[in-house]
Amino acid sequence: QVQLVESGGGSVQAGGSLRLSCAGSGYSYTKMGWFRQAPGKPREGVAGIYTGTGTTVYADSVKGRFTISQDNAKRTLFLQMDSMKPEDTAMYYCAAARGALGILRPRSYDYWGQGTQVTVSS
Repeated sequence: QVQLVESGGGSVQAGGSLRLSCAGSGYSYTKMGWFRQAPGKPREGVAGIYTGTGTTVYADSVKGRFTISQDNAKRTLFLQMDSMKPEDTAMYYCAAARGALGILRPRSYDYWGQGTQVTVSS
């Protein structure tokens, strides 16, 4: 059974940093990603990584500020968030999938974590 468990959320002031972690178990995945959802808004892709090649993809809104990485040996996904803004406030989710398409599209993912809250104050 696939399990994804996020940790590392919290509150930070604008300009600060947070690091999210996602511990995965179960099957091997072709891609993994971080998504976020603010109240009243649809879930959006933030960053994704192809686990075999390490190729990364970012949403324009976080390019240059967020970094996605992985530790294959520990089956753990990370999201380093720097220069954070109030608009980064959301519930953040880790996701994994066996397919390769749509790396920032929520509907292309098979497995999801429970989410971790991130709040950025101005």
